[in-house]
Amino acid sequence: MATLYTHQTENTAKTWVLMSVFLAVVVAVGWAISWYLNNPGILVIAVILAIGMNIGSYWFSDKLVIAMARATPADGPQYIALNRIVENLSITAGLPKPRVYIINDPQPNAFATGRNASHAALAVTTGLLGMMDSNELQGVIAHELSHIGNRDMVVSTVAVVLVGIVTLVADIFLRTSFFGRGNNDERGNPIMAAIAIVFIILAPILATLIQLAISRKREFLADASGALLTRYPEGLASALQKIGQYQLPMRGASNATAHLYISNPFGARASTSFLTKLFSTHPPIADRIKALVGDR
Repeated sequence: MATLYTHQTENTAKTWVLMSVFLAVVVAVGWAISWYLNNPGILVIAVILAIGMNIGSYWFSDKLVIAMARATPADGPQYIALNRIVENLSITAGLPKPRVYIINDPQPNAFATGRNASHAALAVTTGLLGMMDSNELQGVIAHELSHIGNRDMVVSTVAVVLVGIVTLVADIFLRTSFFGRGNNDERGNPIMAAIAIVFIILAPILATLIQLAISRKREFLADASGALLTRYPEGLASALQKIGQYQLPMRGASNATAHLYISNPFGARASTSFLTKLFSTHPPIADRIKALVGDR
């Protein structure tokens, strides 16, 4: 019989399988470009540039994301209960208490960010505070603390770096091949050249799909870890039910930070079609609730 522990183990394994496939795609793209252009120097420069930009954004992720969300510190007396919940659950999880922020937005949502547990920040919307009871709020906070404890930001950053590398080198390849094919005329294999071109063009799309799949698996894992932390999966399931019923997007919703939130900040209007699931940063709410409490 499947349990929350089963989901946690399965999703951890699936995430690292996806990361392995991701790395294979990067290596394949590098080989294809090097083979086609017969110029590995371009690839090396592109990889260094992509890693530098993404690691820099990762190092300052907490400050950047908090600024983008227009979040303010939860320092007022009206947030004493919120800070107490965060502190108690942090102690239970064996984590230092993250900095707590408030986003002035009616949509119920929350996110955690930061390069590690010592530099973590957690933000919740005013809509979430106004809509959730104590058990539901604890479920949401536990979910976000699980992202911190599971070091999801590291996985997400690696995924972003790999997407950046694939996209950048593919773009360089297309620009280079448009103006000149380098020394490829000497390669003498038009079929292989055609395969390399098609693969390089499609690689950024494949890389993005893998990144989105990793994001969805991390949400399932954080749900399971959060439920284990509170020992009350019904609280998080009820919170997700309420969040899923809210239709309007956040005022400051951004594609750059959408994957960080507990629910898609663009609202719950999207359908659950195959294509929507494929290109979504979050698994459907109904699937997450079913994983937590089954078909109740």
